[in-house]
Amino acid sequence: MTLLVLNAGSSSLKYKLFDRKTLEVRVAGIVEEIAEGGYPDAIAQMEAALRDHGVMSLSDVAAIGHRVVHGGERFVESTVIDGEVEAAIEALIPLAPLHNPANLEGIRTARRRAPEVVQVAVFDTAFHQSLPEAAYRYALPQMLYTEMGVRRYGFHGTSHAYVAQKAAERLERPLSKTNLITLHLGNGASACAIRDGRSVETSMGMTPLEGLVMGTRPGDVDPGVLLYLTREKGYTIEQIDRLLNRQSGLKGLCGDSDLRRIHARVAEGDAEAALALESFVHRVRKYIGAYVAVLGRVDALVFTGGIGENDGEVRAMIMKNLPFDVPVLVIPTDEELAIAIETKNRI
Repeated sequence: MTLLVLNAGSSSLKYKLFDRKTLEVRVAGIVEEIAEGGYPDAIAQMEAALRDHGVMSLSDVAAIGHRVVHGGERFVESTVIDGEVEAAIEALIPLAPLHNPANLEGIRTARRRAPEVVQVAVFDTAFHQSLPEAAYRYALPQMLYTEMGVRRYGFHGTSHAYVAQKAAERLERPLSKTNLITLHLGNGASACAIRDGRSVETSMGMTPLEGLVMGTRPGDVDPGVLLYLTREKGYTIEQIDRLLNRQSGLKGLCGDSDLRRIHARVAEGDAEAALALESFVHRVRKYIGAYVAVLGRVDALVFTGGIGENDGEVRAMIMKNLPFDVPVLVIPTDEELAIAIETKNRI
């Protein structure tokens, strides 16, 4: 029997089929350019690909694991999906309007195609539900939290949890007695402080906009900037949304969001590209320093994600002259495998 993992995005469906016993990957693929309402066709395309590997329909798999970006405070661990869970994920759409709708469409389509198959939601936010209140609360009026759920949730939790477990294994110590700073660096980027195997601080907030400099997102920014743009320049909500999600970060600083191209431009003497690279590195270093203060003892610094795993120059820049000496680990993340493990544990 097999386990299927689905990562349903706004315009693409990534999938991996795992052997249930060994968790080896049997099939992996992606359906791209999915139009609004196009998930039934996307699932049908995936099923056609799976048939070539002996899976005639979704009903033939033992279980299906779904990535869900935002679980709010409701979901502190992976959860078997039923109608109530579906409704709760839908209710959380205001907290993740770019992600949860697509996640939910993938879930509903898969459940219609295979209603008898156990399906499991694995939440990006769940790992960070161990944050202490002083870390997850914003210094805003209480009612914004109690009535509207305004707080820090954190993201990339599946990745941070996976590489933390692998790091503890490499260090030959139990995760429950391991302190780590994990850096998931890619087009989206986040840092996490892990004490005794549990997330106690993370850089992303109520949304994935907070924290590190990213490909097209700015990370930390004075909210007064947005007030200024609204009041003095007449920016609309839609313009601010586009500015923060699509036009900022590395792209905003130098017009390019891909660090590979930015490196090439730096080598040619491009000042804007150099600033973008330095800003990216500076923000990561600042968070490392803060998390050392939070943890007190750090057993290892862990790099993962596309940049963290593959860009040795960035890793060297981040580590240069840091005033502490710990093991530095590069651990490839595997969020689909982590979802498969969670799914297997729920059936």
